[in-house]
Amino acid sequence: MIKRITIIIIIALVTLGAAFFLLRSSGDEAKDGQTDEPSHNTSPDSENQEDLEPKPKPSLATIFDMAKEGTILDSPITVSETTVDDVEETWGEPEETTDTEVGPFLNYPSHNIDLGITDDVVTDLRSSQEAVTSFDFDTIKSYQKPDDTRYYQDENVDQIILVYNLSDDYVLKWVLPRPAEDSDNPEVDHLSLSKSGSEHSDDRGVSKMSLDEKIGQMIFGGVDGTQMNAKTKTIIQKYHVGGIILFGNNIESATQTVNFINDMKTANAENPYPLLLGVDEEGGSVTRMPPQAKSLPTSRSIGNLNDPDVAFNAGTILGEQMQELGFNLDFAPVLDVNSNPNNPVIGDRSFGDNPKIVTRLGIQSMKGIQNEGVVPVMKHFPGHGDTGVDSHLELPKVDKSYEQLTNLELVPFKKAISEGADVSMIAHILLPQIDGNYPASMSREVITGMLREDLNFDGVVITDDLTMGAITDHYNIADAAVQTVKAGGDLLLVAHNPDLVATVFNKLKAAVESGEISEDRIDESVERITQLKAKYQLSGEKTPAPNFQPINEKVEAILQKVP
Repeated sequence: MIKRITIIIIIALVTLGAAFFLLRSSGDEAKDGQTDEPSHNTSPDSENQEDLEPKPKPSLATIFDMAKEGTILDSPITVSETTVDDVEETWGEPEETTDTEVGPFLNYPSHNIDLGITDDVVTDLRSSQEAVTSFDFDTIKSYQKPDDTRYYQDENVDQIILVYNLSDDYVLKWVLPRPAEDSDNPEVDHLSLSKSGSEHSDDRGVSKMSLDEKIGQMIFGGVDGTQMNAKTKTIIQKYHVGGIILFGNNIESATQTVNFINDMKTANAENPYPLLLGVDEEGGSVTRMPPQAKSLPTSRSIGNLNDPDVAFNAGTILGEQMQELGFNLDFAPVLDVNSNPNNPVIGDRSFGDNPKIVTRLGIQSMKGIQNEGVVPVMKHFPGHGDTGVDSHLELPKVDKSYEQLTNLELVPFKKAISEGADVSMIAHILLPQIDGNYPASMSREVITGMLREDLNFDGVVITDDLTMGAITDHYNIADAAVQTVKAGGDLLLVAHNPDLVATVFNKLKAAVESGEISEDRIDESVERITQLKAKYQLSGEKTPAPNFQPINEKVEAILQKVP
């Protein structure tokens, strides 16, 4: 029995061994049969390796081209088309929701994207994706010159914003830390893609405006009295003025001023273009504040302190004072370098006789005004600091070469333009070495040559008051207005005597109808003016009852600091 079992075991072992040999031989043959054929299989490790390889950096051309279609990189969203439901269907509910002054934002940090929402539609797409933040200031500006340069500053950030107006009303904004020095080259913090077209924007287009409406937009008129009257209503409704300036004799109290301005807005209600409402409020000797409001110290005293933070705070206070009364434009800051100690008109209105101090503090003041949503006006280009005559009374003469002006008077203006100045006032001063025929306010060599072409200023140019002695003693006001427009000016300030608004209006209209001035030239100015109004989101919204106590406390804090 044992012998039989042993034989069976031996046979089984031999059988298993043979089977193993046959299987191994078959496997080797199969392997040998594949040696001449390449393998098309990719291992999991290989796939992971491909995922780890960095994606090529997109070009600026790609980003700009996508923005023209309302989209950005790696995003299924189209600005002004994609709804909140569409977003949540793709990405789920937002990880956070932030309420801001301009409306709610849906925050998707995992995508590095925030979405501004209006009426359940995405109207602002902000991206801080790595592909975006890897670009720097110099690269973007060298790729394409921005249509506008803006600034934003609060207690947490100090930013420069490069604005590009694209096709189909899309607006691309590159937001970066503001360069502290000219050599700084910061990288992008985020970009914003939105679409222009709000209740404050030009919804008809300049091409659809009548000639009367266009010419009216180019006049910044003064008014009589302290309340609405027939003349004021006429210049608003019949002559369609683009702006109105008030002086001390128009301002009795804070409440009266607010009511007066609100009545002007009501009179302008049928006009799709809101009024520019301006005042000369510099602080110090040039102040129009009502008794309820404290005035800031002189610019010279702030210049003596030489503290940029104080200058910025003073600018924000000016902006707050304007807002409280209903104004949306301030004829400040003064960027004149007061190099002539006998100057009868500038004096302590200037930050001083040092161009570096005037530049630094003047620009900070400008930034402060802008920060409050009020239009600042840099003045008096190309520099009123070396005059010995008051242009309110007579035409001053500054016998300097272009090189001399460049080394002193032009320094603050040049820097302010690079820092986002929106409006420049042109002085009534004669510069015989630049233009022997016309004062700066009427000179093509100054307005178009120096300011626009040499200094690259593409903002709004406004004259100093055409009713000043510097003009009225030498020229007919209406003729001066026409010459200013031919020279490249945009806004004609007719600050006193409302009857002169009609005179200037009629003369300018006749010049267009006769062919002396082309309508295209008029359109250029009106485009700048309406774009300025849209940029600052001006509206006819009424101003509530004023309360100056919080602002007065800030003024007092400034007064305590200045020498």
